[in-house]
Amino acid sequence: MDSEKIAKIAQIASCLEVSGYPKPGNVHRTRDFDDMVFEDFLISGVVIGDTIRKATASVDANYPENAQMGKYILEAVKETDNWIANNTNLGIVMLLVPISCAAAISNSFDEIRENVVKLMAATTVDDAIDLYDAINIADAGGMGDQDEYDVASENAKEELRENNQTMYDVLKISAPWDRLASELTTDMPTCFDIGFKTYSEVKDNDSLNRASVLTFLTILSQVPDTLISRKYGDEKAGEVSGQTEELLKFKDDDNFSDKLNEFDNYLFENKLNPGTTADLTAASIMLSFLASEFDS
Repeated sequence: MDSEKIAKIAQIASCLEVSGYPKPGNVHRTRDFDDMVFEDFLISGVVIGDTIRKATASVDANYPENAQMGKYILEAVKETDNWIANNTNLGIVMLLVPISCAAAISNSFDEIRENVVKLMAATTVDDAIDLYDAINIADAGGMGDQDEYDVASENAKEELRENNQTMYDVLKISAPWDRLASELTTDMPTCFDIGFKTYSEVKDNDSLNRASVLTFLTILSQVPDTLISRKYGDEKAGEVSGQTEELLKFKDDDNFSDKLNEFDNYLFENKLNPGTTADLTAASIMLSFLASEFDS
């Protein structure tokens, strides 16, 4: 697929994700946080476009090891940092760069998933080092700080080179406690099997806003949010997923909107922020638009 089109879809997906409301526990068009607001995420979604365009224009299916995905993740985070004071999109970028590169070397939507696996398996030590730099710029905790390759360690890069650890390798280490790392070191089951299918089905029959919200809720109900897990423990994350599953039983009821707002308020007031779920939702939206584009 053409790099211009892929970049636009990445921007659209980022903006549609944050625009979904009320998206419980997260920033959305009627909910700001003290340290970041709705417009921050819109800006973040727009400014990654040039980086996605460059990444997809240079990727070669015959040389996946030269895709330099870590470099482009870092570039996107740096560009976002030029405009926004806080980490708004590291997780989204980590998912969208591989998906975008995979789409660029795919002849059909069905090839994207296998090409993500191929590209991730071919990542390099330089990709890992660039990813660490991106994490540190975004000041994002929880990835790689529970094992020997601590992103905050001054010796981290040297250790990566000495042990020949690629981006895939370090994400694999983080996979047990970080859903994004898990997605990127498997075949993205949450995005493809849950999020993409949900968004596409709802989008074809309802509004884009409802598609975003129901995709977010469906993912959260089935996959406990690892940002919540890292802050409050697995039990609390599982509890939130159970509450979400219960909420979805009322999705076709007249009072669903009221229940949704109540849940949003509850999560916000208790500082339960399903941020990982938002990243997975953005990736799912991108997949749906890519599928539509391939089919057109």
